[in-house]
Amino acid sequence: MDNRTTLEVIAPSIEEAIEKGLSELGVGEDEVDIEVLDSGSRGLFGLGSRQARIRITIHGENIGEQQPAPPAKSAPPVGKGESSQQPVATAEVVPSSLPQEDIAALEEEERVAELARQTVADLLYRMHVHADVVAYFGPKDDPQSRAPLCVDISGKDLSILIGRHAETLNALQYITSLILGKELGYSIPLILDVESYRKRREQQLRQLARRMADQAVKTGRRQTLEPMPANERRIIHVELRSNPQVVTESVGEEPRRKVTILPK
Repeated sequence: MDNRTTLEVIAPSIEEAIEKGLSELGVGEDEVDIEVLDSGSRGLFGLGSRQARIRITIHGENIGEQQPAPPAKSAPPVGKGESSQQPVATAEVVPSSLPQEDIAALEEEERVAELARQTVADLLYRMHVHADVVAYFGPKDDPQSRAPLCVDISGKDLSILIGRHAETLNALQYITSLILGKELGYSIPLILDVESYRKRREQQLRQLARRMADQAVKTGRRQTLEPMPANERRIIHVELRSNPQVVTESVGEEPRRKVTILPK
């Protein structure tokens, strides 16, 4: 196992990250190996910018030697921060006791969550909306699915971010998803919520699904729900997929696509 002192540094540019890391370790550039983990990005349309990230390893230094490792500076928790604040450079020591593949997986999750948090915070900042933004990975719906990336926005007087029938919230989620997809190079399931609106809406939709399923069975006729965005239609499908008396399907064209519930 490689027990050399290793430091990860995040800063607005690679040059600043190197300078900060060398200062933290108190060594010269010729005494370390430098690995660029992320060169950073200016983002899409100036949004979703990402800071540079490097790893610095001191030549030939082991933890058992007399020279102590420098104290680690804790990075701020992923997902927390005021939308009006700009990210600051942080540094942390990678725990050498973890398997390298686990470290890499955790680093990638932290990077993606922080990118999502920063992207939404930038959007809100440009909208002159003051709010707290938290990003994290939620539980999987099933073992085959990918864990959704959840971004929660909280604050005062945020109804403007929801809009009629959640149109504003869905638009904000769509824009965020586009930016993240471009930055990451792949799409990721994203759930953007404001003051737990989607959680309340999900409870309402589940109750609606059960009620309309009962109506379909009772009358023997299909029941057609109001037009819904894809994420809300999915809630209906998931709620009724274990119901042996009905089947569900989506019909129509976006943005007027609907769920129909048919008795078997």
